[in-house]
Amino acid sequence: MRLIFLGPPGAGKGTQAKLLTEKYGIPQLSTGDMLRAAVAAGTDVGKRAKAVMDAGQLVSDAIVNEIVSDRIDSADCAKGFILDGYPRTVPQAEALDRILAGKSLALDAVIELKVDEVALVKRMENRVAETVAAGGTVRSDDNPEAFKRRLAEYREKTAPLSSYYASTGKLQTVDGMANVGTVTAEIAGILENA
Repeated sequence: MRLIFLGPPGAGKGTQAKLLTEKYGIPQLSTGDMLRAAVAAGTDVGKRAKAVMDAGQLVSDAIVNEIVSDRIDSADCAKGFILDGYPRTVPQAEALDRILAGKSLALDAVIELKVDEVALVKRMENRVAETVAAGGTVRSDDNPEAFKRRLAEYREKTAPLSSYYASTGKLQTVDGMANVGTVTAEIAGILENA
């Protein structure tokens, strides 16, 4: 099973990916984790990525695409994977299509968690309050202004993926505002039909 979750920050993608990882025994592939692993392993592409990051620059799509391609070839991805944070743009989605086609693979589903952004900000504020009440440490980007910037960046760069994947017939939408169990059940139904 090969799938992508779409949705703005705080929509519940991570929660659902964790549940699917446990249920199907497939890895959740995070772009950040893949980059760090490639750098730590000292692979050719990891060395190129490290040089770019050490220079304080953003890693190019070409490098990210190569890292994703290499990671998909790993033994733990033989049964499938969940992509987390990739693709972020339509050009990355087009590159992923080429990567998968070159490996005689295809996506089984692209699941978009539809959410109300105002409610997401409230969710984030509640999570911060709960973390503080429990004596935990709040992430630096867990504040209303930073969160609103992340939402705006999502709308600008990543939201166009909905139209792209709708045009391929792969896009399925789920009400991300429902409770976790309901969202999980809806996703399970989609995957059974994929």
